[in-house]
Amino acid sequence: MKARMSREEYYLEVLEAVRKRSTCDRGMSGAIIVKEGRIITTGYVGAPAGTPHCDEMGHLMEQRYLDSRGERTSEHCVRTVHAELNAILQAAYFGVSVKGGTMYCTMTPCFDVCAKAIINVGIKEVIAMYPYQAQLRTTVLFDEAEIALTILNPEKELY
Repeated sequence: MKARMSREEYYLEVLEAVRKRSTCDRGMSGAIIVKEGRIITTGYVGAPAGTPHCDEMGHLMEQRYLDSRGERTSEHCVRTVHAELNAILQAAYFGVSVKGGTMYCTMTPCFDVCAKAIINVGIKEVIAMYPYQAQLRTTVLFDEAEIALTILNPEKELY
């Protein structure tokens, strides 16, 4: 008899399917929010609703910096909304509370927008498949806000 997959295995497989819906090949990321053992919302990297996707228009690339010392990261496409924020926005759009939930995401959420949104909507735990290249500020912020952060694979994902 085949063993039933665990809830976490199930959530991670759903997360993998969600990330494949991304419309920007520079950031193939997904996010799901789970509350009381149920997936309540999903999000993937994509252009705002009704606007052209990177797959159609091309990327809108900008250089990003890690800190005030001016240490640069690779260029980022800024045409899209991040997966984590899209999952939160989807819940808001349909009037579903994510307070107390757990977010599963492809990479550690960005500091600039996603980590702060996660804190403000009351998500209490974040489980990331991979670390993000600029995750230090997010890690510190989550510690201050008492958000549990687990990174399942220490290897950074290349995209």
